[in-house]
Amino acid sequence: AFLRRASESLRDAAKELDGDVAVVTPIDLDHTDRLGTTHAEIATEKAGIVKQDATVILAQQPVEAAQVLLKKAVEVDATVAREGLEFGVVDRQVAVGGQLLTLRGLGGEYTEVYLPLHGAHQAHNAAVALAAVEAFFGVGAQRPDPLDLDTVRKAFAAVASPGRLEVVRRSPTVVLDAAHNPAGARAAAEAIGEAFQFSRLIGVVGASGDKNVRGLLEAFEPVFAEVVVTQNSSHRAMDADELAGIAVEVFGEDRVQVEPRLPDALEAAITLAEEEGEFAGGGVLVTGSVITVGEARLLLGKG
Repeated sequence: AFLRRASESLRDAAKELDGDVAVVTPIDLDHTDRLGTTHAEIATEKAGIVKQDATVILAQQPVEAAQVLLKKAVEVDATVAREGLEFGVVDRQVAVGGQLLTLRGLGGEYTEVYLPLHGAHQAHNAAVALAAVEAFFGVGAQRPDPLDLDTVRKAFAAVASPGRLEVVRRSPTVVLDAAHNPAGARAAAEAIGEAFQFSRLIGVVGASGDKNVRGLLEAFEPVFAEVVVTQNSSHRAMDADELAGIAVEVFGEDRVQVEPRLPDALEAAITLAEEEGEFAGGGVLVTGSVITVGEARLLLGKG
């Protein structure tokens, strides 16, 4: 109850802040007990940050969410820049340790931008961030010239996102991703298939009990050879046996192993990744919760 009240207070406070630029990243179903059960309801909550005469940077949105946000922008005379129209990703190539991007901003095109993060979703995040910075400095409005290309390249090359497809160990490779809902899981599953050439990927999943755990597991099912279910130390963590019951329904009993303690789960997954001569091509993805990933980082010496 305390955490819920604190969350609501922070959300209400955010609505009261005045900003010349408002950014809305892709809306999906999460925190539905507090924000609403549809894209439109959640967008109505998010629209509170759009202030009078502001510039709104909109990432690609579900149709009903976009309708709510655009309506709010019209009501307050805000200027809207939409991903895919006023700005976006022009080209994206997988590169060592990340990807090489061409981004179209509000003031022009930015080529050969190296982003040391994996996944199409991170490229789209980069486009949104670039447009937000341009809007803040007036690019595309009073100031037509784009940002300095070298500065943009240096800024993106220095980006880090711990716990988002972060490699924390080699031989076998262990990757952490804090996906905790179906949308995040789908993005992570797609990205890990693109960025890593694992011949055998083992999942370690510890999730919170208030999340759409079945949807999360279903998103990972095509890419996990096997899954080790566990639980983190949070009071919100789903019991490992309960999680295992759902995992068995999604993966089948032969592909599910239960290790309630996270250290044991990591050890079991690494062992599975090394089996049957798969040492070079086996990998482990730890996911399901920000807390699970944070605790795994500490266990693997990245804290």
